[in-house]
Amino acid sequence: MLLRTILIGATALTLVGCGSQAVEMSSADVNLNTRWNGTLASPPNLAGAVQMSGSASMAPSGDRMTHVRVNLANATPGGQHPWGLHRGQCDRDQGVVGERSAYNALKIDGDGRAETSADVDFHTPTSGSFSVWVMASEGNASMLVACANLAPPSR
Repeated sequence: MLLRTILIGATALTLVGCGSQAVEMSSADVNLNTRWNGTLASPPNLAGAVQMSGSASMAPSGDRMTHVRVNLANATPGGQHPWGLHRGQCDRDQGVVGERSAYNALKIDGDGRAETSADVDFHTPTSGSFSVWVMASEGNASMLVACANLAPPSR
């Protein structure tokens, strides 16, 4: 009985000590998600020949820059693939964003993986259609081997 009385008293003191203080927040305090994300996959017309996979994203980087990141898997070891951020979706290319020279080739390691990123002189948008394209090679830059439609951040 004495132990029960002590526990009830301690709980009451703890609750009184916490108080009920209101916390004020403003919209400036809210950290909005600003990253666009997508899943890389080989196009259906390459089924059985190439089955690359991975992820891609873009997010603000500085005042007017956008950081674009690519992780690629299941590629041929030793290969190199040009890539870039494009306006439009994988089935409707509307051109590369920024200078092609901003995108270093994906260099595939011995496990068939590659990771790289680029900072592009482009203000990260809040809407629109964007995708990341991975091409076969410098010599065959018109052949798409993997693509990711980027989904805008949720607000």
